[in-house]
Amino acid sequence: MMDATVYLLKFGCTLCPASLIDSSLPECAKLGGSEPIALHSDGDVVIGGFFPLHYVASKPELFIHFHSLLFVSLYHTAFHWMMTMIFAVDEINRNSSLLPGVKLGYRIMDSCDHVHTSLAVAHTLGPFNIPLVINCLMTFNNVSYFATCTCLTDKHLYPSFLRTVPSDLFQVRGLVKLVTFFSWFWVGTIGATDDYSLYGIQAFSIQFGQQGGCVAFHLTIPTSPTVAEIQKMADKLQRSTARVVVVFAKDVHLLDLFLELTRRNMTGIQWVVSEAWMTASQLTTPDFHNLLEGTLGFSFPGVSIPGLKEFLLNVRPSPKPGMELVNMFWEEYFGCKLEFERDRSAVKKTVCTGSEDLSYTDSSYSDVSQVRISYNVYKAVYAVAHALHTFLNCNSTGPSGGLCEMHSSFTNGQVAEYVHLPHGKESSTECIKCPEYFWSDKEKVKCVAGEEEFLSFNDTMGIILVAITLLGFILTTIITIVFHSFRYTPIVKANNSEISFLLLLSLKLCFLCCLVFIGQPSWWTCRLRQTAFGISFVLCLSCLLVKTIVVLLAFHTNVPASRGRMLFGTSQQRILILCTTAPQIFLSTGWVLGAPPFPFRNSNYQIVVECKDPWPPGFYLLLGYIGLLAFVCLLLAFLGRKLPDTFNEAKLITFSMLIFWAVWISFIPAYVSSPGKFSVAVEIFAILASSFGLLLCIFVPKCYIILLHPERNIKKGMTGKNPR
Repeated sequence: MMDATVYLLKFGCTLCPASLIDSSLPECAKLGGSEPIALHSDGDVVIGGFFPLHYVASKPELFIHFHSLLFVSLYHTAFHWMMTMIFAVDEINRNSSLLPGVKLGYRIMDSCDHVHTSLAVAHTLGPFNIPLVINCLMTFNNVSYFATCTCLTDKHLYPSFLRTVPSDLFQVRGLVKLVTFFSWFWVGTIGATDDYSLYGIQAFSIQFGQQGGCVAFHLTIPTSPTVAEIQKMADKLQRSTARVVVVFAKDVHLLDLFLELTRRNMTGIQWVVSEAWMTASQLTTPDFHNLLEGTLGFSFPGVSIPGLKEFLLNVRPSPKPGMELVNMFWEEYFGCKLEFERDRSAVKKTVCTGSEDLSYTDSSYSDVSQVRISYNVYKAVYAVAHALHTFLNCNSTGPSGGLCEMHSSFTNGQVAEYVHLPHGKESSTECIKCPEYFWSDKEKVKCVAGEEEFLSFNDTMGIILVAITLLGFILTTIITIVFHSFRYTPIVKANNSEISFLLLLSLKLCFLCCLVFIGQPSWWTCRLRQTAFGISFVLCLSCLLVKTIVVLLAFHTNVPASRGRMLFGTSQQRILILCTTAPQIFLSTGWVLGAPPFPFRNSNYQIVVECKDPWPPGFYLLLGYIGLLAFVCLLLAFLGRKLPDTFNEAKLITFSMLIFWAVWISFIPAYVSSPGKFSVAVEIFAILASSFGLLLCIFVPKCYIILLHPERNIKKGMTGKNPR
């Protein structure tokens, strides 16, 4: 049995027996004991955490003796992950609404990115009664932040294993789709000896083969490759005709091979890589640019965690027990020796005070611009916290008074629920809400800028409505020309031809105002839409009201015709039209000036660009006044419906008003229930339908007599009375 004495190498990171220390390494100082170093904080519930703070190579038979492993320098990125876990725990402890009355603690240790070391360290968690472990494959309840291996999907073998990172099944599918999309069906593969690589390469090869692809070669990088092994792999890669290489391995496993390929100045390889090193900073140095230029691959989405940067920059070393890992990081980061550690080393180094400023340094530790794995760690801690919150009945109103029931005990399998879904409907991924005005793509995997929707002139519906609008305008223009050509005939002169021409003009405006509703809403179209519609229709109805009154006076009054014309002559008709139109003009002007509609991007259904009314009563008052005039016209025209039939304009006005009312009564429920651009189309349809109703009912019969039966276009035919 080897010496069990534990030493701390003054390099700041090594736990090893004296018999394994290279004489070329700095001198070691004895720590004593055989427990691995841990960063810990007490709590009512303690969460364990494993992070690959160092990379290590050792023989499997030595795994029980974690103190017999030889480490390399501390991995700053993993230290960043570890501190993110502490940040999340502290954040939860400050949150009174999550786990009230319960303090979370942690015990974090170094897994050394080594399976046997992880197992040995996991056994040491037992005495600390830690039922929740982040990133460990023991029989504890586990929420992993980085274990993507497909081997962990089997819930029979790992019933208590959960993770906040997608399984490699998804990544493999993506890699296969990526290479086949570019028609790369002759590729090489590279992996390491760990399960991540073995299972990933295996799944890729199977799915790639099913798509008609062939694997030209496969290279397996040993844990501690020799120079000869590296050169042999480089030779095989150089001789291969496959110029596309798929890599399923971690960045630390690839460095030696890439250094050799760079030394040989090897270029022209299209690398397709897994998420494990797609964003690795070690491989983005200028030395590797020629080799790795154009690399394709996947990575976890980068996010920002509020408050994390400040927390990381405020980390400080301490002589207190449990702070050894932070002290190691500090000494290595600044290349110095802490004052309270000097008595343990004979190595002469610059003295650290512990007050050095991390904000003036630049490394993967302090970079929080786009955290990826750290966010998985963050979510893992919160997943545990929310599960505990439910398990401990923290929302209950029982004897605990809203606090958590701390008498609850843990058993293996209690923390979360696993639901097995049919193939093709799995979900091990995160759902996030897209930002405003963004939508998920068809595959529901990313947010894309939403397309703005409005009733466009290029839409089929828009084209149809424009065509109908122009048809109505042209038809009204033709009728105007006909009336002007026969303006001295009795049928045109009847009921004041000036009113008829004004009515035709208002109908033209009614048709043309439809065009303002089509196209992308703008500052001026939003203000003009309802105003033009409201005033045009009120002018139209005012003319009809005057016509109806003239007809009633002509046939119902007991006074002579000349006396009737004096009572309601041309001047009085003009005044009535002005008086009935003026309220709508004032209402529309006040509405536009006081609370004008404006363009608005409505994302309730889709990103619909529409005109938003800040004062909805304005539209309903405008519509209500139109309805009032239409009702008066209908009432008066109905009273004159039984006048002489030779040419009864009151009967035609009655028909036109019935159509008008039918259209607008149907419009209100259809307008309210129609989403997006369809509500605009409904309003345009109502305007067109009612305008055509007025035009066809009132003017087409007159044109029919003017053009086809001129013999009826006489004064006798207009009154229906025979001269004495």
